[in-house]
Amino acid sequence: MEQGTPCLQCGHVVPYGFRFCTECGTPLPPNANRISTGNEQLDSILGGGFKRGKTFLVAGKAGTGKTIFSLQYLMHGANNGEPGIYVTVDEKPEALLDDAMRFGWNLYDCVQKKRLFLLPLRKFFAFDMWRKNPQRRLESTMKQLSERSREIGAKRLVIDPIAPLVGSIQDLQLVREYVRAMILAIEDTLNVTTVLTSEIPTDADASFSRYGVEEFLAAGVIVLDLVKSGDGFVRTLTIPKMRWTEIQPSTYMFDIVQGKGIVINGKRI
Repeated sequence: MEQGTPCLQCGHVVPYGFRFCTECGTPLPPNANRISTGNEQLDSILGGGFKRGKTFLVAGKAGTGKTIFSLQYLMHGANNGEPGIYVTVDEKPEALLDDAMRFGWNLYDCVQKKRLFLLPLRKFFAFDMWRKNPQRRLESTMKQLSERSREIGAKRLVIDPIAPLVGSIQDLQLVREYVRAMILAIEDTLNVTTVLTSEIPTDADASFSRYGVEEFLAAGVIVLDLVKSGDGFVRTLTIPKMRWTEIQPSTYMFDIVQGKGIVINGKRI
């Protein structure tokens, strides 16, 4: 599937990464190769948003806002002509829809209008899926993603979280190769910009992910955290990595606001 930005002058699809049309030479808009994160403040920090067609990791410990970040990203796309797919293995779509409605997000409407597809992968596979070899498992996953992507014309993808898709693979090196193969397959075959979430183990020292490989394969990493401050906690967002983006490593404070999601409210000194 060809990926790129249509030239406003001649209509030629220019591959992501070019600043000029490869057919007629017309300059592309500054943000042509960027896709909004759904957060205006973060878009500004990132120079327009995520780089189209790439994979980004949102990491954090339990309760730091990873799912809120992911749904905010998908909701923005659903409301702006960029349908998305939300992949879950452990959570039932009905529960997610109800929780989002209580938060102030009407995912039901997005699903009904085919702007959003909730893909509970466990529903599509037999219980012996986890005993299949990794290649078969990857093929099954990509088949479902490809079919749903074509069905709604998806431009955005969220896998929240990635760990359950690994299943019962025990060998760490095999796990890392499996995750690598999945990310490359998504980027090579689906016309989407992907957000993966990963829980940071409480005993992790330097890794931003469960398997220690996601952050190296992703084009960018955003870390959400809860930091002790006085008698309470503050929520923080840090961007330790963002390829091809001029950004100074900084930590920002944010709030989770009903009906809006993540709202960045200042840089943490």
